[in-house]
Amino acid sequence: MNQLRAQQILSLFPNRKLIVLGDLMLDEFIWGEVRRISPEAPVPVVEVKRESWHLGGAGNVVSNLIELGAKALPIGVIGDDETGKLMARKFDDRGADPRGLIIDSSRPTTRKTRIVAHSQQMVRADRENRSPISGEIEDKVIAAFSAALTEAEAVIVSDYDKGLLTPRVLEEAISATHNAGKIVCLDPKIKNFLNYQKVDVITPNQPEAERASGIEIVDDDSLIAAAHRIRELLDCTNVLITRGEHGMSLLDADDKLTHIPTVAREVYDVTGAGDTVIATLTLSMASGASVHDAAVIANHAAGVVVAKVGTATVTPTELAETLLDLEG
Repeated sequence: MNQLRAQQILSLFPNRKLIVLGDLMLDEFIWGEVRRISPEAPVPVVEVKRESWHLGGAGNVVSNLIELGAKALPIGVIGDDETGKLMARKFDDRGADPRGLIIDSSRPTTRKTRIVAHSQQMVRADRENRSPISGEIEDKVIAAFSAALTEAEAVIVSDYDKGLLTPRVLEEAISATHNAGKIVCLDPKIKNFLNYQKVDVITPNQPEAERASGIEIVDDDSLIAAAHRIRELLDCTNVLITRGEHGMSLLDADDKLTHIPTVAREVYDVTGAGDTVIATLTLSMASGASVHDAAVIANHAAGVVVAKVGTATVTPTELAETLLDLEG
């Protein structure tokens, strides 16, 4: 892929409509400075300077899509609580369609609180219920997904193992997407791995790929074997393994393995990098890119966000600038 083709793909991002089905959460950041150790225990005292809230989990996938100019249709569960109300406002501020936000009064809205001092995360506190959603909530999620699918051009499934993606929800959503002739890409977690049947692209990181396949990845041969094993288990089309400082490796439908080296110049925080990858990859494919070209664009997007602190997104300008590194 050259610069001209990359720019053609990016030019089609605006107004693409994608469903994001996944675990929604609120990322809360408490920013401060450390000047002393507590007299009560051998821990640092953080002097709080400010606080910020961001859409996290599948919500960060939504933020990435919208930042890139697309329209997003989030489908997920929030609690009947103040955190859920704040999350709904955040989606509204972002311009995301709120119809797929299902309120489940039996569980809290997932919220992750990170305390950060001098750009270093000190501690994280989680408020969540990871048990599977009830049959009644499954019905509502599936109904919301089916309604949104008529409008969408592609589907992203973002699994954070918070209980939304039950075997039934996964099976019905993936099946409906294929029946509609639309793309479905999935960012996995190990717990639900065998339920990710027949997706177009799955994007495990290397530890997830090793655990799912039972193969330690130490060289190209073991990498190919692990990717093949994942494809056999899931009957999926493409396996894109994200490998940190080693970039990404793609096993495509023609059994071709392609290594995509990282373009990150600085790495400050990998929080949400996987969200950026799945968002940019799927949006690129929905805009006519091949899976190879989409993976290259997603790799460049990830290189931008890991240089930022906290839950971050990439802008069209930033992505266009980093793609200038391509030849031609």
